[in-house]
Amino acid sequence: MHAGGDEVQLVVFRVGSQEFAIEISQVERILRWRRPAPLPGTPGFLDGLVPHEGGVVPVVDLRKRLSVEAPVGEETRLIVLALEGQRVAGAVDAVVEVLRVEASEIAPPPPLVRGLAAKYLTGVVARDDRTIVVLNATRIFTGKERLALERAVEGAAEA
Repeated sequence: MHAGGDEVQLVVFRVGSQEFAIEISQVERILRWRRPAPLPGTPGFLDGLVPHEGGVVPVVDLRKRLSVEAPVGEETRLIVLALEGQRVAGAVDAVVEVLRVEASEIAPPPPLVRGLAAKYLTGVVARDDRTIVVLNATRIFTGKERLALERAVEGAAEA
């Protein structure tokens, strides 16, 4: 959470029918969908690798991560996230907008949700008829998963 009075910029995206957001400081780039090159022997959450800026970036389908089934469509995008020195691309159904909100508009999740998904959530923004769930990108993956992502990229670089 942020101190009151600060403005926060959020990249809002859709996964299924739900809108989610990540702070813009955690987003490096938004790419058009391209099918990842699969890697044998990698964990199920890793879809493969895509080329990016002279190297490769691991792709994780956030739709699967958030338990939402969705086919790849015209608006499917890859959001390249900068996570503490590591890049990961998250597949989403669509990028909706960059939204500016006051930090005070980001409410903590309700108590029931806190227990179920606290590790992923920063808070919730309620505007008009919209409820936008704000994710903490650095917490979407466990330490073990981040190590697996790092190994996949290293393995691809050595191949």
